[in-house]
Amino acid sequence: MEFFRIIKVKTQDKTIQDELTIKNLEFISSDIFVIGDQNKTEANVGGVWGEFTLTRTSIRGGLRFALVECPNALTWTITTGILPEPDVIVIHLTINRQKQMESFIEEIEEFLDDQSICLQKYFKENKSI
Repeated sequence: MEFFRIIKVKTQDKTIQDELTIKNLEFISSDIFVIGDQNKTEANVGGVWGEFTLTRTSIRGGLRFALVECPNALTWTITTGILPEPDVIVIHLTINRQKQMESFIEEIEEFLDDQSICLQKYFKENKSI
């Protein structure tokens, strides 16, 4: 399954890559938090779905995050500068299931809504161009 959120804020992919770090996780989401070891590319995090290793990878247009041990292979990207809408931030989340329980889908939707709010606030206040 895949889910999208569009944030109508203009920024640059380099800004996303430089500013949205594991150390600054609160700018990305208030639903996940570091609970253990961390470095530039991964951290032990907690949240509504339990404890996981969160990885952070630079990709074309922004970043990819993944919950390594997640049984649904939950991963999401935060990107900008890519057609057909290069002047917005796109959050794209996927899981490796075609169907899922409605309660889990609702939790994913809430997770994405939270990220949208956090990112919109951060980029409008700090880093929009």
